[in-house]
Amino acid sequence: MALIYIVEDDKNISEIESFSLKNAGHQTVEFPDGRSFYKELAEKKPDLILLDIMLPDEDGLSILRKIREKRETKRIPVIMVTAKTTEIDKVKGLDNGADDYMTKPFGVMELVSRVKALLRRTGEQDAEKVIKIGDLVIDDEKRKVFVSGSAVELTYKEYELLHYLAQNQEIVLPRDSIMEHIWHANCEIESRTLDVHIKTLRHKLGDAGKYIKTVRNVGYCMNLV
Repeated sequence: MALIYIVEDDKNISEIESFSLKNAGHQTVEFPDGRSFYKELAEKKPDLILLDIMLPDEDGLSILRKIREKRETKRIPVIMVTAKTTEIDKVKGLDNGADDYMTKPFGVMELVSRVKALLRRTGEQDAEKVIKIGDLVIDDEKRKVFVSGSAVELTYKEYELLHYLAQNQEIVLPRDSIMEHIWHANCEIESRTLDVHIKTLRHKLGDAGKYIKTVRNVGYCMNLV
């Protein structure tokens, strides 16, 4: 049983979400605004957060950024739940650290299924704390990246992508697999996001960017050769 925080100002929606998740065996706590959520979060950390974007006192994206900035909360899985449907809103949520994204209205079965899948993925993550590839060092405990001893500033998704490639060193990862793992999507439109992130990563990593190999018509691979 997981403890799930629901940050949603629409009482009808939060009650439906809570009821569905409780029926699936989870424990839930509902919050109508950021203020009440922060207060409880300081006392007890949940296993997962359902976070709406449009809230009365603070934008959900702002709350998400604060969650990811703090050491004690940065690894809590977050599903953004919002009425906004444009691609840019979805990209903003994912790039700011959301693990998944749901657009209202949605079915309760889909909600329960996505929560279950995300909890399973995060529960299975027990990766190496420090990964070294040549002069590239990835410290997952601190979520920091170094090349030849110098720190490299990455966005949340850039780090997730680099870490995933490094975890699977010398394994060719298909584009669809990368999209599913990092962005939980594999459509052609969002697939272009992968290429942009790879290009940016190579640029930021400098000489170490050469470790990220393109496997034509398949995907990407990370190795020293």
